[in-house]
Amino acid sequence: MSTTTKSGPKGRLWLVPNTLDLGTLREGQPVPDLQQVLPLGAIRVAAGLSHWVAENARSARALLKRVDAVVPLAQPLQALSIRELPRPPKGRADPKAPAPDWAGLLAPALTGHDVGLVSEAGLPAVADPGAELVRVAHAQGITVMPLSGPSSLILAVAASGLNGQSFAFVGYLPTDAAERTRRLRDLEAHSRRWQQTQLLIETPYRNAAMVQALLAALNPQTWLSISCGLTLEGGSTRTLRVAQWRVSPPELPGDVPAVFAFLA
Repeated sequence: MSTTTKSGPKGRLWLVPNTLDLGTLREGQPVPDLQQVLPLGAIRVAAGLSHWVAENARSARALLKRVDAVVPLAQPLQALSIRELPRPPKGRADPKAPAPDWAGLLAPALTGHDVGLVSEAGLPAVADPGAELVRVAHAQGITVMPLSGPSSLILAVAASGLNGQSFAFVGYLPTDAAERTRRLRDLEAHSRRWQQTQLLIETPYRNAAMVQALLAALNPQTWLSISCGLTLEGGSTRTLRVAQWRVSPPELPGDVPAVFAFLA
């Protein structure tokens, strides 16, 4: 489906997948083959785009350098336009601060140029600030084109053996221990009532603390699945009852993303 403006057809917003290895590669470790993670079709689309929106321009350039090694970029890397998503304010938001110019990021699409949106890892706009840009694109009548690629959440559900017919991603839990425990028990009660798998993530350096919280709060018979480093060498998924995990708690690295899923 194409859309038009008074000056001609609008460009499209392409949701370009990224790898899941950002920040996980150690010094001297070879960079994985991009074609082992991203479909060639997605790589070809990325190679042809000149306008980009990203969380971080530096990591977007790193991805595009890998794309160029597979399919030559339509323009030199230095000539590409890469604009960054607005950063959420730290602490209390200033009510007098100007509103982020989300629409301005899509200006090239309004003049007929395709725009690529890329996340730091996996699919953009899923557990990702790029979702707001997608909403604005729809509001402006810009066609949104998602591309296939890795999603740690979907991969974790598929590998868990838990209910893949009904599942919910609940994001990050409270950092306060008491609030986190209450939240976990509320989610477990919901999971038990509706037989719905609950998915959550944590900042990698807090992986160990999250494991401890899950094992302390959940019922011994609840199924708990832990996926770590999916699509990476040595990545794994293991599903056991909480009682079994308590006997042999996992040791997760503090620099590799993990997805936690449970079903009561």
